[in-house]
Amino acid sequence: MTKADIVNEISKSTGIEKANVLETIEKFMEVVKDSLAHGENVYLRGFGSFIVKTRSEKTARNISKNTTIIIPEHKIPAFKPARVFMDDVK
Repeated sequence: MTKADIVNEISKSTGIEKANVLETIEKFMEVVKDSLAHGENVYLRGFGSFIVKTRSEKTARNISKNTTIIIPEHKIPAFKPARVFMDDVK
């Protein structure tokens, strides 16, 4: 399912214009991205949590040059679904 499919589905079920639904979804995604960029987690009860995980520093190999490189500690976004969400998917 794409973002356009989601917009169509919400528009059809609520009667709200597609342009307004698209604007709302875009703003939601922007708020989530900004929150995660500032290290704040986003919790949506009954759906899940958008969280920032920290990956620790690790050693890796560059096979083509036969060298060892160090990948520094970094943060990645992640999604943890709520139990209700998981039960519905099962």
